[in-house]
Amino acid sequence: MTDKNNLIVYCELEDGRIADVSLELLTKGRVLANSLGVKLEALVVGDKLACIEDQIFPYGADTVYKVEDARLYPYTSNPHAAVLINLFREIEPQIALMGATCIGRDLGPRVSSCLHSGLTADCTSLEIGDHTDPKTGKQYTDLLYQIRPAFGGNIVATIVNPECRPQMATVREGVMKKEIFDPAHKGTVVNLDPAKYVSDADFVVEIIDRHIEKSKVNIKGASIIVAGGYGVGSKENFDLLFELADVLGAEVGASRAAVDAGFIEHERQIGQTGVTVRPKLYIACGISGQIQHIAGMQESSMIISINSDPDAPINTIADYVITGNMEDIVPKLIKYYKKNSK
Repeated sequence: MTDKNNLIVYCELEDGRIADVSLELLTKGRVLANSLGVKLEALVVGDKLACIEDQIFPYGADTVYKVEDARLYPYTSNPHAAVLINLFREIEPQIALMGATCIGRDLGPRVSSCLHSGLTADCTSLEIGDHTDPKTGKQYTDLLYQIRPAFGGNIVATIVNPECRPQMATVREGVMKKEIFDPAHKGTVVNLDPAKYVSDADFVVEIIDRHIEKSKVNIKGASIIVAGGYGVGSKENFDLLFELADVLGAEVGASRAAVDAGFIEHERQIGQTGVTVRPKLYIACGISGQIQHIAGMQESSMIISINSDPDAPINTIADYVITGNMEDIVPKLIKYYKKNSK
């Protein structure tokens, strides 16, 4: 077995592909591992894992652990949790990362609870840094800073875990950037014996049939997004945003306030409790810019804010600010783009 105290990423598997969120975490993990001077490791649990490492190594992993058994795919709680708990006891990683997906949100708390390690969910940033305990004065170096909005999004909290290991965090898809480290990078593959990590008793649940409804909306992949907030005012006014999006070849997004008000469906929600996006152009209409929303779109290349409030928080991160009523401004934009796109 390899040396201990490395950084490990749990890689989700769906239809033979490693999930984007896992590749994003490997990208970030490579940077963190370099900063700590440790290895970046990946763990894949499932079935038919031949050559799965070919999808992982380009993102910088030094070691890929594979646990292969027909009963390990699709995901079920007990067997996957058993694999992680027993493997982590053996290799003692100092940091363990996973996606804040349906799977990660189920798996992470089970593993951290069993290992008494603690877990920070829905992090928006991960960094390495030092910490001094204000009570004892004890100094810690090279801790994982787990950064996320807290108290309803009114502050950004930096959470540290000085004593317990592994330091565990989940991150939502799209928050971190996915970048290939080196297309030719190769590491070590370690095939683990499933019987050593998971018992037959853990397979008490059998999946007889499984249906996953794919999302009809692809906000995450859109290069232009027209997003509306509570300030849009009504479902009818959102039709204007759809019209503008149609002219621009864009997708329509929304803030949580607009979704909660019933103006638009939840699958278009952008922010801490929705989708994280990084389009080339983000047009924010009637969005005040609460920290949870900004967390989901601040990586946009260019941000245009249309708002009747000149002091709206979103204006501080916008590249261009148009002050005025959305109902007046958006029709003019539609007219202009229609005229100039012919």
